Amino acid sequence: MKRFSVITLFPEACKPYTDSSIIKRSQEDGHTKIEYYNPRDFTDNKHHRIDQKPYGGGPGMVLEVEPFLRAWQAAVEPDTGIKRLAKLVTGKKRNCKTIFFSPSGKQFDQADAIRMGNDNHDYVFICGRYEGIDQRVVDATNAETYSIGPYVLTGGELPALTMVDAITRQIPGVLGDNESLEENRIASAAVYTRPRSLKWQGKTYDVPEVLFSGNHAEIDKWRMNNF
Repeated sequence: MKRFSVITLFPEACKPYTDSSIIKRSQEDGHTKIEYYNPRDFTDNKHHRIDQKPYGGGPGMVLEVEPFLRAWQAAVEPDTGIKRLAKLVTGKKRNCKTIFFSPSGKQFDQADAIRMGNDNHDYVFICGRYEGIDQRVVDATNAETYSIGPYVLTGGELPALTMVDAITRQIPGVLGDNESLEENRIASAAVYTRPRSLKWQGKTYDVPEVLFSGNHAEIDKWRMNNF
């Protein structure tokens, strides 16, 4: 079983996705386990505050180091049995790799998804917000920094969900068999089903005739040309 631990201030924004469709089924079938850790649960103050003004000045607020490190420790040392407390004792660490998200990080691609889906590591995803997380979180956890594209998002939740989805699909058994992986079969960007001919707002849209030919060589050729 591969475990994904998502450290986020907004687990409620992520759970509906991971509790649906293929990712939900992968958990039910015992291929994956997805856990959420909210740094607010690991604060020392009664208001569960997790941000402060940045040293050196600048706009916005920076997420504090300690709540995130405590949440990370709870994720990588689950045997402590004290996940909800602000301070933890040292327990046995899981075989985890930690991922942090930044537009300047390594571009996550299909090769990464295949490698991560087939390795023996669990993954911990640290999701930033606001003006970012204290850099010492990245340094202390020895996190690898990834990006899912050359743009800036509000937080790390969407990148985390993207990686969980892409990696889960590559875990043996999740999709039933190797043929279920779209990247392992000949497919085009354009796909069709019924009806054969569609009339819509005065125009007619027909399915390409080659798909009804029964000539699989020609169909594969058409799909390759339309990939």
